[in-house]
Amino acid sequence: MSRWKALPADLDPRVRQLVVRLRRLKDHGDLSMQRLAAKTGYSQKSWERYLNGRSLPPREAVEALAQVGGEDPTRLLVLHELAAEGWEKRRRVPSVAEADEEAASGAEAEATADEESPPPADGKVPRPHGRSLRIAVVAGAVALALAVVSAVLLAVRLTDHGTDNRAAATRSASSAGSLPTSGSAPAYTCRIQRTDGRWYAGNSRTQDAILAQGLAGPDVAEAQCLLRRAGFSPGSIDGVYGPLTERAVKDLQKRAGLPPDGIVGPHTWGALRK
Repeated sequence: MSRWKALPADLDPRVRQLVVRLRRLKDHGDLSMQRLAAKTGYSQKSWERYLNGRSLPPREAVEALAQVGGEDPTRLLVLHELAAEGWEKRRRVPSVAEADEEAASGAEAEATADEESPPPADGKVPRPHGRSLRIAVVAGAVALALAVVSAVLLAVRLTDHGTDNRAAATRSASSAGSLPTSGSAPAYTCRIQRTDGRWYAGNSRTQDAILAQGLAGPDVAEAQCLLRRAGFSPGSIDGVYGPLTERAVKDLQKRAGLPPDGIVGPHTWGALRK
């Protein structure tokens, strides 16, 4: 398995989920970057950017990797659609560091222009303390602007975080079932039985559904039942992929020697049904 670099800390969760899935597909096919480029038509440098979270892969590249890896592209394209929304939102909202750098550059330009300004027409040279006062005023204005920008960006990020979670849950419902609403949550039961050497809980017989936080439906309930059977508590068997379910998945993946990314895919299903 490849030694992957850690993904950027500020990467949108939906983009992170897509990149992790693409990395696992490349590793599963035992493909080097050079072979991957030759088989998909996208350059090696492009794939390095895509798989390290520095650039969002185009839809065609995702579909090409799925075909090379023998994977049904439908689920990957759903993940790509969600990731594209997260990537676009990240581009629209500049980071605090970028805002700080822009404001600092403006202050430096202001100070440089003040120092290089020609003497007044009457020949009187301004006293040094006058220029120092103007620099101090500019610096104070920059500091105030930075504080305001930081406060606004923090408020925007908090708002976007809640909006992103709601949007991801809504979009994911189309492929994994609707999220339950108050008073209408479906009832799931665990009817554990072993058939042909595999465990089943009576809610779904899938072997490769991609599950992650925000999804809901019988596939999630099936995974919750099998997690409980394996000794990892996912909380209630409610068919909703929440934090407790994700933690139980990570614990199972660690025991099975899989990357503990908290995403249920074909390898994790294999460990659950084993």
